[in-house]
Amino acid sequence: MSIIDKIDETEFWNSKNVLVTGGSGFLGSVVVEKLRGFGTRSVVVPRKVDYDLRDRSSIIRLLESTKPDYLIHLAAHVGGIGANREYPGEFFYDNAIMGIELIEQARLHQVEKTLVVGTVCSYPSNTPSPFNEEDFWNGFPEITNAPYGIAKKMLLVQAQAYRQQYGMNIIYAIPVNLYGPNDNFEVNSSHVIPALIRKFIDARDNNKSEVINWGTGQATREFLYVDDCADGLISCMQNYNSENPVNIGSGEEISILELSNRIGSIVGYEGIVKWNSSMPDGQLKRHLDIEKAYKDFGFRAQIPLGIGLKKTIDWYEDL
Repeated sequence: MSIIDKIDETEFWNSKNVLVTGGSGFLGSVVVEKLRGFGTRSVVVPRKVDYDLRDRSSIIRLLESTKPDYLIHLAAHVGGIGANREYPGEFFYDNAIMGIELIEQARLHQVEKTLVVGTVCSYPSNTPSPFNEEDFWNGFPEITNAPYGIAKKMLLVQAQAYRQQYGMNIIYAIPVNLYGPNDNFEVNSSHVIPALIRKFIDARDNNKSEVINWGTGQATREFLYVDDCADGLISCMQNYNSENPVNIGSGEEISILELSNRIGSIVGYEGIVKWNSSMPDGQLKRHLDIEKAYKDFGFRAQIPLGIGLKKTIDWYEDL
């Protein structure tokens, strides 16, 4: 980012009161740190113990007490394939009701602009790669996380309907799979990168002769470093104004097999890696067309996967 860009962003944000749901989470904490770095007039992060965003009265109380100009909705109930298979009802209800109630109350409280952050899991399972925003409705999401993906997808329907009927200034962004420091490394709920990092470090430290990974390793994914995603969302909030969704990604695709090899090499694991093909791979390809974000607000990811993995592993090793 150039000095000129930084000055422009500071001038833009220093007059804004911004509410960031999920602002203490993995992605949200980085967004909040960057907004505060721009001199944003106020950045409010509601705590879950104080505000249940599934409850209308809590949302009303939050908006009336904070009076935000801008709302960035990042709060979500998320997890990997295992968690999605075990808690599909919770994943659907929590994500749908949070977004539906929050968008409605943002409209009623005349919030100047709202950004809803969706998920790459909403794309149809048979979407041609790279995923273009125009293909968003051309089929049903991958079954392993469909309840979560559909819940988030319904918020785009609401956003477009509210823009059409009420003239609400609301936009919708679709980040690809994220990773980085402070991610969720819990065994039963983490996504693939933290799961592999933890597994390989545990195997190395305990002299295990083999590691068994989930699936076949043939599926491919695109990953975006969390700081890059935060930059993309902030730029989107500042510069994008359309009813159409926009992808936020890195453009760098890799197979899970190659990802496993890279992580094993970085952590120094020298044992055997096996694959449990009885477990699902999930969607076979997940790779975004990122040209719209570049064309409409100049976003390009800056941190290559190799550097991002090293940063993430170093952070985890220092815990």
